Amino acid sequence: MDSAAAGSLTSLLPFVLIMVALMAIMIIPQKKKDKKVKQMLASLKPGDKVRTIGGIYGTITKVTDDLVFIQVGPDKVRLVFARGAVSQVEEQGVENVMEDSVAESK
Repeated sequence: MDSAAAGSLTSLLPFVLIMVALMAIMIIPQKKKDKKVKQMLASLKPGDKVRTIGGIYGTITKVTDDLVFIQVGPDKVRLVFARGAVSQVEEQGVENVMEDSVAESK
């Protein structure tokens, strides 16, 4: 009976190892991504060009503990977002590109 129990245990071992490997493959990259996003949100400052999770591009004018004030468009409309609503900091401000293309079309 001991050999039967050992046989069933060894037949389950590859399944358990595959599950552990899949969990490691899924969890480790997600933790790295979460850490990077958390660092980006903590380093937000006025003047940063950002994109929100809703696709709105703008420039940060003020940052508080949990809010971000963003100025958007050529009319400089001010919007208030939760800090977590910022999806990324942009290298080049899209507002400037938009203003240039509007000026060219006139």
